[in-house]
Amino acid sequence: MCNLYSITKGQTAILQATRAMIDRTGNLPTMPGVFPDYAAPIVRNAAVGRELTMARWGMPSSKQALFEATKKRAEKLEAKGKPVDFPALLRMEPDSGTTNIRNTASAHWKRWLGPNNRCVVPFSSFSEFNRDAGGDIWFALDESRPLAFFAGIWTTWTCVRKVREGEVTADLFGFLTTTPNAEVGAVHPKAMPVILTTTDEVDQWMTAPIPDALKLQRPLPEGALQIVARGVKQDGEQEGA
Repeated sequence: MCNLYSITKGQTAILQATRAMIDRTGNLPTMPGVFPDYAAPIVRNAAVGRELTMARWGMPSSKQALFEATKKRAEKLEAKGKPVDFPALLRMEPDSGTTNIRNTASAHWKRWLGPNNRCVVPFSSFSEFNRDAGGDIWFALDESRPLAFFAGIWTTWTCVRKVREGEVTADLFGFLTTTPNAEVGAVHPKAMPVILTTTDEVDQWMTAPIPDALKLQRPLPEGALQIVARGVKQDGEQEGA
């Protein structure tokens, strides 16, 4: 599961690679470490064309996952002799979100697979954690960490992300995963992000009918990635636009 990545390329490069027409990010800083629930740049389809904007990393979790979490919370409260209003407790159950989406056949994810809810997530490198291999193992297309994109989905959702925030409405995103290629599989055998490396692939993901878009849910070829850093929570230096 990829729960850490970097984006150190500037807005101009992202706009050019995605043919985005509008930039809503303001002064986008370099982000050498993006963590779950952080706000990060995405490119999505809008009525006026593709736009570069910010969203929080982590799509809504399934109703079943939230129900089970609330059930455990209710049991703890009942064990302490406290009254429980389960519907109210369920509504306020914190959901930090689901960062990676593998099972696109799930009804929970199908609603967001159309072009209106697709996005691409720019990145320079990404980490898979393996304690025995040195902690966070950072992968990129090569040592220069060229711009690439995760195939993602997004939505606007009302929920409780953090208890101290209470209920909020926010734009959220996550990205697809697939079977790992050789390089990632040696570190993290379960999955790797779905990565787009060309403008044509970006266009296919953003516009194609669902069956054609999901053809991109595949690992990169062997040799397409290399390890560029180990054991750090941030990767990459400031890059020009």
